[in-house]
Amino acid sequence: MAMRFAVRGEYIQLDQLLKAVGLVDSGGAAHAAVDAGRVKVDGVLETRKRAKLRPGQRVRLGDEEVELVATAAGAPESA
Repeated sequence: MAMRFAVRGEYIQLDQLLKAVGLVDSGGAAHAAVDAGRVKVDGVLETRKRAKLRPGQRVRLGDEEVELVATAAGAPESA
């Protein structure tokens, strides 16, 4: 089962998402994971560290998957 992350605004950058959900400890670790070819977005290898991700997309790093959802008014950022 994928964890869910509520996106505030229009998008979140890939490196910021990986940090926000705790899949990496730092921005440098996020960049290294992307550079190493370990990150997929919607099943496709993603090479852009700052790719703009929007609700409805799925991000996978190793065995972990994050589903992006839209933030409802008054809802917490991550669910």
